[in-house]
Amino acid sequence: MNDFLFNILAWIRSWVGSWGWAMVVFTVMIRLVLTPLDIKSRVSMRKTTKLQPQMQALQKKYANDKEKLNQKTAELYKKEHVNPLSSCLPLLLTWPILIAVFGAMRMAANKELLIQLGQILNNEIPQLERWLWIKNLWMPDSIFAAALPDVRTLQQIPADQWLSWFNTLDANNLPVLIKDMGLTAESFAQANLGKTLADIVEAMQQNAAYVEAVAVKPGWTFNLLITQLSLVNEYNGLMLLPILSAVSQLAMTKIMGNSQPTDPSAPGASTGKFMQYFFPIFSLIICFSYSAAFALYWVAGNLVSMGQTYAINKFLDKREAAAAAVAGEGSVK
Repeated sequence: MNDFLFNILAWIRSWVGSWGWAMVVFTVMIRLVLTPLDIKSRVSMRKTTKLQPQMQALQKKYANDKEKLNQKTAELYKKEHVNPLSSCLPLLLTWPILIAVFGAMRMAANKELLIQLGQILNNEIPQLERWLWIKNLWMPDSIFAAALPDVRTLQQIPADQWLSWFNTLDANNLPVLIKDMGLTAESFAQANLGKTLADIVEAMQQNAAYVEAVAVKPGWTFNLLITQLSLVNEYNGLMLLPILSAVSQLAMTKIMGNSQPTDPSAPGASTGKFMQYFFPIFSLIICFSYSAAFALYWVAGNLVSMGQTYAINKFLDKREAAAAAVAGEGSVK
C-alpha cells in the first residue's frame, strides 16, 4: 500500500512540479473518495438527533431499569433504521488511510533526505524541497528543527532504503567525504547500520557549511520536562503547520460535534467528547515531530473536511426542506 500511494504522489508531483502541492491535490482526491461515506454519516447523525425526544422519554420511563432501557433503545433504532455508530465510520476509515499515507510520506521523505545527504557528503550545498515559508518539506516545520538532514531524521530511515540509496551511488565516484570509508552493501545490513550511520554522521561534520547550518544559536536552548529544544542557525520553518493542524482539528471536531446528539447518555457521546480534545493535541505533537509534508497533508485534510461538512449539511438541509414541503402538500390534499 505504501508503494502504491507513493507512486500516486510521485505521479501527481510530476505534473504539478512540487511535492507540497502534490500533497494538497492528493488530499482532495482522498476526501472525494470518502464523500459517499461522509454523506451517509451525516444522514445517520440527523436521524439520531431527531430521535432525541423519544430517547429522553424512554430514559425517563425506564430510569430504574437499565436493561429494559437498552432493549427499548435498540428497538427504537431498529424501527427507525438508525445505526448510531455509523457516524463514526468515516473517522474509522480515515485512520488506516492516514497510516498508509504516513508510510508513503515517510518513504518519500527518506528518499529525498538521502539524496540531500549525498550532496552534503560531496561537500555540496544540498538542493532543498521548498514550499512557501518552509525551507525543506522533508524536515519538521519548526524553528527547533534544522532545514538540513540531521542525526534524528537519518536514524528513522530503515536499512532497506539505506541500501537502495547506496546502490544508486557510483562505486567509482563516491561522495568525497565517504570515499575512503570502505562501505559495502553489508555495511547497511540491520546489524551494521548503527555503526555505519555513526561513521556517516561523523563524515558530515567535515562539511563546514553543514556544520554551520545545524549549529545551535547560543543562549537559545530550552530544557523542558521531557525534552530539550534548541534554535538552530538554519531552522526549517515557523511552526505554522503544527499550529494550524491543532486549530483546524479542533474546529473540525467541533463542527462534527455540533451535528451529533448533545445528550451525554447517547451512544458515542463520551467518545466524541474525548476525541474533541485528544485529536488536536495529538495532531500538534505529531506534526511538530514529523516532516512538514505530513503536516501539510494533515492540515489540508482538515480544511477540505470542513468544507465538505458545510457543503453536505447544506445539501441535506435542502433535501429535508424539499421532503417536508412535499409532505405538507400531501397532508393538505
